[in-house]
Amino acid sequence: MLHQLCHSAGGLMTATGTGPLAGVRVVELAGIGPGPFAAMLLADLGADVVRVDRPGGAGLAIDPAYDLTNRNKRSVIIDLKADGGPDRVLDLVQRADVLIEGYRPGVAERLGVGPTDCLARNPRLVYGRMTGWGQQGPLAQRAGHDIAYIAITGTLNMIGRPDEGPTVPANLVGDYAAGSLYLVIGVLAALQHARGGGAGQVVDAAIVDGSAHLATMIHGMLAAGGWQDRRGANLLDGGCPFYGTYETSDGQYMAVGSLEQQFYDEFIRLLGIEDAAPARKDIARWAELRTAIAERFRTRTRAEWTAVFEGSDACVAPVLSLAEAPHHPHLAARGTFTDHGGITQPAPAPRFSATPGSVHRPPAMPGAHTAEVARDWDVPALAGHPATPVQEA
Repeated sequence: MLHQLCHSAGGLMTATGTGPLAGVRVVELAGIGPGPFAAMLLADLGADVVRVDRPGGAGLAIDPAYDLTNRNKRSVIIDLKADGGPDRVLDLVQRADVLIEGYRPGVAERLGVGPTDCLARNPRLVYGRMTGWGQQGPLAQRAGHDIAYIAITGTLNMIGRPDEGPTVPANLVGDYAAGSLYLVIGVLAALQHARGGGAGQVVDAAIVDGSAHLATMIHGMLAAGGWQDRRGANLLDGGCPFYGTYETSDGQYMAVGSLEQQFYDEFIRLLGIEDAAPARKDIARWAELRTAIAERFRTRTRAEWTAVFEGSDACVAPVLSLAEAPHHPHLAARGTFTDHGGITQPAPAPRFSATPGSVHRPPAMPGAHTAEVARDWDVPALAGHPATPVQEA
């Protein structure tokens, strides 16, 4: 088990938190988006994540005290373009299990901290690379963002109403689902391999690859003739009247997912259209069924409909805002959200019975832990490296 192993190539580890990855050391080369979130996931699970920030910050217009993707981490400032900068990173790499970087292909190599340099210093290192287009291919050197990556894989085209353009799902599908989560899966798999006596290796996590992979089931349905290659025409994309959202009398929304017959039967009974609803298997009458459901939902408020469906198996739930979600009774009972440092935020996930993760540090302020990391990781040269730390809030 990973949490039972507490030695890296550089010696004894000092974990900063609890969780199944306690004892695993991670170097994160500061970036934006999916890379920092992936490193946060590892930190939430107990890994000792040291973020190497650049002088002047990462360029995001956000107060670092509120950048929750940097929680549970420690930060040092190293200028990779200055004399000795790459050597300080390689000193950390020698004592690490994992490195994560999100530069364009070739940038890390030019800075002197690419896979060849890092693996020469630490042959068992897992070198995680996070990009949108991947390390190879015609677009590898082009700029891009989440929306473009999910656009070319067909994923974006599936989301939205049939009579409108595709709906942008924030940056959750590309950056975080197809990017961060796939990077973490790859890093943990490669770490298992290295810990089992194998060599270190490079993990090429590309958002385009992850976005395509997420739609594996849909591609199977498409090949079998069970999915139409257009928006709002299928069972799970809003085309089905008993799988979608409906407006209530107060301008709020309810989400309906009554796919199975027994759940649908309970849904139309509680909705009060049991005797008037068209047969659900008659696709030709789906528009009529949608209208009946919509008209009925508009007769009451979201709170009233929530009370109607509470305790049922109708698979109906209120659509809550980000601010409302932490107060939902189920999420409150599970502790899905937590408060730390005065900020309400999602708690670490998933959960472990023997080695639970936790939020034990606020977002790491750039450079605030240089002396601490130099001591814990036994890198004395780091403490003497010029930097202007920002004090922890």
